[in-house]
Amino acid sequence: MKPALTQFVQFLEAIVRGFGFLAAWVCVALVLLVAGDVFARYLFRTGAVWAQELQWHLISPIALFGMSYALLSGEQVRVDVLYERFSPLIQRGIEILGGLLLILLGVLLVKLSLPWVEMSYMRGEGSPNPGGLPYRFILKALIPLGFGLLAIQGLAHVLRHAFALPPRSGT
Repeated sequence: MKPALTQFVQFLEAIVRGFGFLAAWVCVALVLLVAGDVFARYLFRTGAVWAQELQWHLISPIALFGMSYALLSGEQVRVDVLYERFSPLIQRGIEILGGLLLILLGVLLVKLSLPWVEMSYMRGEGSPNPGGLPYRFILKALIPLGFGLLAIQGLAHVLRHAFALPPRSGT
């Protein structure tokens, strides 16, 4: 059973790793967009509303996909000065409880945000600014996607710690 469970956890973590990779490339796109916008503004004294809005929009996938990747990479916030003093059994219990709470939080936020995304889609919501970006529902759809990823990584985290699976590789 452990090899199958290990493969399942690795599959879940591969999904999160893929979205983490995507978030990293969105960071690159954001840097290029900001540099291009600054270049256009100061050199040509021009700018575009859509470019400024896109800068703000690109922060969303970085944060929403990055939070799951941070957990996968072990970069989540914890009080290490206390944590490191606990026995391995208590540390494992903390990791399992934390993962279960993340699953609960992720599922709850997916459930709460889906109607909001649907309403935005039905209205054809776009930017209220002239020259702004249309299809705001796409940006809003990142919220349930990001928290769904957090729930997926929470599940992988719980399984990895509950069954003492081998450490992940290639993070």
